[in-house]
Amino acid sequence: MSYQKLITDGIKRLRQKIQLTQEEFAGKINMSVQGYRNIEHNKYLPTGETIDKICEVFNTSPVELLLPDKQENLSDIQQIINLKLQNCQLEKLIRINSMIDLM
Repeated sequence: MSYQKLITDGIKRLRQKIQLTQEEFAGKINMSVQGYRNIEHNKYLPTGETIDKICEVFNTSPVELLLPDKQENLSDIQQIINLKLQNCQLEKLIRINSMIDLM
């Protein structure tokens, strides 16, 4: 499963869990409805800023957006995260580490 699919599935799952329509969810994160729909339909990967906004507004973490409902794909997720971390710049790794410390 790709990183994009994990994150978009996580965002959609969050929206459905809190029982908001796409329009309501997009409004809460100050995004156009069409832009949000494009994210849910895997046409566009949300920016880091959009992910941060979603996490801030809905009091969640990026890691929670990556985790599927079922933990059976945990090794796939770990591989994706490891690949992403290997290619990350130092300042981003420091930010990620700070976010993990907050959890």
